[in-house]
Order: sequence, then C-alpha cells, then structure tokens
Amino acid sequence: MVRARRNCSPVNGVLLLDKPVGLTSNQALQTVKRLLNACKAGHTGSLDPIATGLLPLFFGEATKLTQFLLNADKRYWTVFRLGVSTTTFDSEGEVTATRPVTVGLRDIEKALDKFKGEIEQIPPMYSAIKHNGEALYKLARAGVEVEREPRPVTLHEIKTLGFQDDLLTLEIACSKGTYIRTLAHDLGEILGCGAHVVQLRRLASGDVSIDKAVSLDQLEALASPAERAQLLQPVDSVLHTVPDVHLTSLAAHYLKQGQSVSARHGLAPGWVRLYEGDSRFLGMGQVLDDGQVAPRRLLVLTESP
Repeated sequence: MVRARRNCSPVNGVLLLDKPVGLTSNQALQTVKRLLNACKAGHTGSLDPIATGLLPLFFGEATKLTQFLLNADKRYWTVFRLGVSTTTFDSEGEVTATRPVTVGLRDIEKALDKFKGEIEQIPPMYSAIKHNGEALYKLARAGVEVEREPRPVTLHEIKTLGFQDDLLTLEIACSKGTYIRTLAHDLGEILGCGAHVVQLRRLASGDVSIDKAVSLDQLEALASPAERAQLLQPVDSVLHTVPDVHLTSLAAHYLKQGQSVSARHGLAPGWVRLYEGDSRFLGMGQVLDDGQVAPRRLLVLTESP
C-alpha cells in the first residue's frame, strides 16, 4: 500500500521565533512547521529547553542556507545562581553540591576577566556532541562520563548587569559553539562556590535581533497558515553580514547552469550573496581566487514569501 503524501504547502522564507521555555528547538520547529503547513523546515543553533529567545527557522528553499546563521556569533542574556552546582550545569539537573557564597561583585568581575577573549571550553556531558557515534547526554543519563576534548571559543564581551541574592545577571557576546552552561560552571569553580544557569535568553544571532521575533502565541492566534506565512522574512534577510554580488541577466543565466562567471565586485575570495539585477536573490556563491564567482547554494524561488 502506497502511503499518501501530506498535503503541505511549498513555503519559502525565514521565521524568527521567540522560543518559549520548556520546548526543545526541534519541538518548537515542528510546532511552527505544522502551523504553517510547511513541507520542509530546519533551524539553526539549538537552544536548550530552559532557554528562550531567538531561534531562526528556515522553510522550503531557505533550508539550504542554515549553515550561514549556524556559524554566526551569538548574544545572550543570562542569570547564574552562585552557590549551587548541578549535573547539567543548569536548573534542569540534579544538585551535586551547595557551598556558601563569600564573594562580592568585584571578585566576580575579576574572575570573569579570565574568560574574555579566546579560550578553550570542555563541552558538558549533557550536550548533543557525539562520542563514538552516541550523544554525550545519553551517556550522561546512563551514568557514564567520558573525556572530552577542549574546544576553542571566543567570548567577545561579558557585561555584568547585576548581582543580588546570589543571582548574577550577565549579557554575553560569543562565538558559535560557546556553552553558557559551561561558563557558569567554570566561573563557579574559580570562585569556589559553584554556579549554574537558571535563565538563558538568546538576544541575537549574527546581525539578526530578537526585536523582530514572533512568539508561538502570536502564530497560533492567526486564523490560517496563509496568514502566518505573512510573518516570514525574505530568504536572504538574515544574511546581511555576507557581502553581495549583483549579476547581469546574461551572467545569471550561465551561473544557474552551474558555471563560474565574471562580475564586478572588488571582493576577496569567500562567500557572497548572489543577485540577478538589483533585487532578485539567487542564492549563495563564492568568489574564487581568480575573481570569478561560482554558484554554491542556488535556490529555486518562483515568488517571494
């Protein structure tokens, strides 16, 4: 018996979701995919269930571009509770130790200075990183701990917003792959009192801000998938940090055949956004060493979302 295909819509675009607490990134994605009746969807940069904030969701042809936000720097607002350590380094885990907090704000800021700039982090056991093909969090739940290799990350800025009742509020700008939970744990160990994350909110990914995000409640309040699709951003709207190259119609024709083409750009080799004329977005390409532009991630868009 042949199973009937779901009657879905070929939705193309990006939705900036303000993810609520309690959902995994995939649960949030599947909820929005259902609300839009979309055929194809993906997300960039997972948020833990405890976390809220910016979660860019990509639909249709836009899913070809997820890597470009995945690699972007991130900005977070977060609250650490000092004096308590947990298995997961956040409030979802079991308490492993409680210690008195005898440090003040000056001590905390001095300790935070050690984390600014390029550092190495050891990923937490409760993470999706694979070890011999199995996710670390599955091993952790089974009571198994394995050695993890330190990973280079960069903390561009750590701004202290407040410290009261053992709760430390920070705003952090960092590179991809930074674990805020690990930062909380490591800071707590340096201070000698332990610490874990109690709140975490992503404010930005690259130059995409939470200001333009919509909530699940806002989406659910709309009457139909077509109305919800009106909230989608254009496919290229989240890629403004990548330089653009505009092609003539003739050059665009050959590019779409898979050929490298000549174009005026004055750019160094690297990724670029490709346009036919002033505004028709074609996808992503690369400037080659000889200055020509090669197609890499071309989209098939019949109309704007």
